[in-house]
Amino acid sequence: MEHLVYDPNIEPKLARLIEIAADKRNIVAFTGAGISTESGIPDYRGRNGVWATQTPPTLGDFRSNPETRRVYWQTRFERYPVLASAQPNQGHYALTRLRQAGLLSYVITQNIDGLHQDAGIERDRVLELHGTAREVKCLSCDRRWKAELVHQRQADGDMTPACLVCGGPLRASTVLFGEPLPAGILDAGLQIARQCDLMVAIGTSLIVQPAAKIPLVAKRAGAALAIVNLSDTPLDGLAEVVVLGPSGVVLKALAERLIS
Repeated sequence: MEHLVYDPNIEPKLARLIEIAADKRNIVAFTGAGISTESGIPDYRGRNGVWATQTPPTLGDFRSNPETRRVYWQTRFERYPVLASAQPNQGHYALTRLRQAGLLSYVITQNIDGLHQDAGIERDRVLELHGTAREVKCLSCDRRWKAELVHQRQADGDMTPACLVCGGPLRASTVLFGEPLPAGILDAGLQIARQCDLMVAIGTSLIVQPAAKIPLVAKRAGAALAIVNLSDTPLDGLAEVVVLGPSGVVLKALAERLIS
């Protein structure tokens, strides 16, 4: 994992972020791939992610096309060890410190890696909009298994695993392109957004819909909006502050200065 060096040029923006956050007691973090790339996990959905150069699988094609399933499972077998071995970074731990201090109420994440929970945030305080890669489900009977168990089946030679109960197709419990978000998950995120007093969008391009509407809803409901990212986003003009920098160093500095 690359060592992230603090850039003093972001200090004025960071000072503004701290000023905005200083009196807030219902902060919500909205996280994207940028917080997890610092743990070595590649960005799949973002502007420069894997799916920007490769055709992503759709739910319909996955159901109907055995070759799509074969390629999916071959690719997952190759990539799963990276996901399984990834560890939270200083950005994840900084959010946990804010949570433990009573300042952060929820993390709403587009990520599927489970690193927020690994860093110590309670499972019921992490809203996983796009599901989780740590679980595999059957598309026919909805039976579920831990991902490492299915990975072991592949390692034992069953490279395109099917459901052991009904024989239906298996895939990770994540949202494929063309598939709606899990029932109620978007509504829950919007409700949390309407109640917060500060929404901090972290490591996200804010272009993947419908998830990207959540920070906008928070802003329209009266919350302050802060953006921490390495590049511009469509909502920069609406934010009280935009900090262009690595999420790990920014969040670590934020937590250290808010928590005495």
